[in-house]
Amino acid sequence: MKNALIAVLFAVVLALPGFAQQAATTSQEQSASSQPAQTTQAAPADSATGKQPLQPETHEGFWGHLNPFARKKYVQRQTAPIRDRINELDELTAANSKMIKDVDARAQQGIQLASAKANEADQHAIDAGNKAQAAQQTATQANTRLTTVEQVVGNIDQYKAATQTEIRFRPGQSVLSQNAKSALDDMATPLKNQRGYIIEVQGFSSGRGQAAIATSQKMADSVVRYLVLNHEIPVYRLYVVGMGNAPVPNADDSAKSKRTSGGRVEVSLLKNDLEQLASTSPTSDQAAPAK
Repeated sequence: MKNALIAVLFAVVLALPGFAQQAATTSQEQSASSQPAQTTQAAPADSATGKQPLQPETHEGFWGHLNPFARKKYVQRQTAPIRDRINELDELTAANSKMIKDVDARAQQGIQLASAKANEADQHAIDAGNKAQAAQQTATQANTRLTTVEQVVGNIDQYKAATQTEIRFRPGQSVLSQNAKSALDDMATPLKNQRGYIIEVQGFSSGRGQAAIATSQKMADSVVRYLVLNHEIPVYRLYVVGMGNAPVPNADDSAKSKRTSGGRVEVSLLKNDLEQLASTSPTSDQAAPAK
């Protein structure tokens, strides 16, 4: 009888820790459900997840102080909020990383767009500078050409001797020799499509009076006829005069004192500045900027 009583007491002692732990757990769950307002308080501003920090459990019960061991279900119940909070932090970290990447992508796109706009503005500035330089060059060329035109117009009637050819005739003849034709060809061939020139033809003949003048006129006419027919020299560019046995004009005193002893014709090519103006026209046209 005494042994049976001892066994019952020993069994009761062993069962009391389990009942005490279960009672403490039940009381904790009831207190947690009865006070929902405490867990839903406003989170502090410096919290990453926007929730209240986890608080350690202070109510351990009677056997919490005496029993150093905990059951598996108790441990899982204590660590479940920690796992949930860690998962929330992982989700928050992933969302922040995605947001940072989106902001960086938009920033890079904005930088590239601004750089492209800056390059386009630089190109427009370069094009404007080139156009301004071309306009300045065109204005300078136009001013230069205007000055040249003014000089040409001012000297339009000022002819300068370019070349001079002397054609010899036998006494009493007015027919051109082969050498005379060759000399006229050398002088007249380069004049094709040229402007701003005249040809002065002066005939000189031996003898006296009107007979000498008529002979010199015939020799000069033969030269003019050859230039018009063979080289298509316009008639308005030819000035003909029969000088007879007159002294050579524009000569020194010793030459003036001498009279012509044979028939000859002096052919003088005179030019003004129109040829120079015509030669500068293609250059000005090429230098003009294309629109």
